[in-house]
Amino acid sequence: MLQQSAGGAPAECAVAVRFHAPPEDLRRYFTTFYCTEVTVPEGGMVRDSLQPEWANLRLFAGAVPVAAIGSGPVLSDADFIVTGPSSLPLQFEVASTRLWGIGLLPLGWAQFVGEAAADYANLAVDGRKHPAFVQFVPLARTLFGAAPDEAGEAGRIAAFFRARLDPPCADQARIGAVHAALIDPELHSVGDLVARCGLGQRTLERFSRRHFGFAPKLLMRRQRFMRSLAQFMLDPSLKWIGALDGHYHDQAQFVRDFREFMGETPREYAGRPHPILTTFMRERMRVAGSAVQTTDRPEGPVLRP
Repeated sequence: MLQQSAGGAPAECAVAVRFHAPPEDLRRYFTTFYCTEVTVPEGGMVRDSLQPEWANLRLFAGAVPVAAIGSGPVLSDADFIVTGPSSLPLQFEVASTRLWGIGLLPLGWAQFVGEAAADYANLAVDGRKHPAFVQFVPLARTLFGAAPDEAGEAGRIAAFFRARLDPPCADQARIGAVHAALIDPELHSVGDLVARCGLGQRTLERFSRRHFGFAPKLLMRRQRFMRSLAQFMLDPSLKWIGALDGHYHDQAQFVRDFREFMGETPREYAGRPHPILTTFMRERMRVAGSAVQTTDRPEGPVLRP
């Protein structure tokens, strides 16, 4: 578990985030590419946490974060961090920095990583050192120049992945079908998911762990939880009871899920500021129509200017 730094977090910080739509030929593999600038008062650090999400690559120019998922290992000197699909929060603190995030949809993980996603679930690693991600080190080495160049950097990200589209992942169609079913709020049970996807339950279980990181039941619970959390973060005036997804039987069931997915109670979570995450979610909702990447469609979001 990431511990609070001795100096605490500053009362204020400035956060600017800009989302870039992957080119059409890459859209099915990614959520978004996003450039974020965090400015903290001199000598200070800001603390926040990210909710459960799909896999991400994050590359830093400037200060690097102290970060960990759940009670996992703490990273403190990595300028290229890879996180697998998660069902726990990524906690972090960071000083002023500039970073690029690259959100991988499940198909993107299968295409560009190719490892069993379950082996990297709830894991944050140094991408320069982990053998599964050394293939991305050339991007980490060349992404940033002497001065910020957002358009050029976005272009380098797209070119890097476009050069790695062949051969295509053999399971593309099935990954897309399972993903589309998972994000459908009308599905209530794993039985509904099995019927929708046309796969046997054991086959779906293995397939889900390999490409999505978790068993189908947990993924469906994560979707239900994330729909509720996103609704609250976008409009706290609703209070928790007004933000609950319709699949929850009662508030007690939601509180149990909250403890499992976030490691704290809704009251504890709402009582702390989330200066980076709140800005990020509101801007993402504005340009992508989806506040969190777990609700993105399998073909990727279409960004508005």
